[in-house]
Amino acid sequence: MFKKLGTYLLRAVVVFIDFFYPPFRKWLNIEWYHYLACGCLNALQDWVVYSFFYNIVLQRQIVDLGFFAFEPHTAALLLVTPITFFVGFSFSKYITFRGSKIETWQQLLRYALILLVNFVVSWGCIKLLVEHFGLYPTPSKMITTVITTLISFTLQKYYSFRKQARHEQLD
Repeated sequence: MFKKLGTYLLRAVVVFIDFFYPPFRKWLNIEWYHYLACGCLNALQDWVVYSFFYNIVLQRQIVDLGFFAFEPHTAALLLVTPITFFVGFSFSKYITFRGSKIETWQQLLRYALILLVNFVVSWGCIKLLVEHFGLYPTPSKMITTVITTLISFTLQKYYSFRKQARHEQLD
């Protein structure tokens, strides 16, 4: 049942984003367009869920676990990361980089490594923007998303979901 629901949702996303493709056809091939469209959808859900966790769930309060305390902007980042990971991986595997022949478990592992890199970059940027420059957490998260998107596309295209090179196909 979940597989059918997932397939239906992914098809609905493709139909939705492809509806807006014609004006961009001159400047972007379909892979770039799918990556940017899925990335925008994933970023939007990331920002909404981050804001929800930060403002409503955590109520902008420090999360004290007894042995360690998290600033609310850091705790919100920790809470939103698994959700963004699942949505982003699904979009990348089943919409953007469909031609990859790499095994799913390997893609997932590679995607997780990229997520780890992006998480460290996000954490550092958010700490810098919030604690040193005094920006609000949600706009700081938005700025950080732009930086991590550039890193992520490059690593996903050429590492996680790499298509075989011509000489690899001949072997």
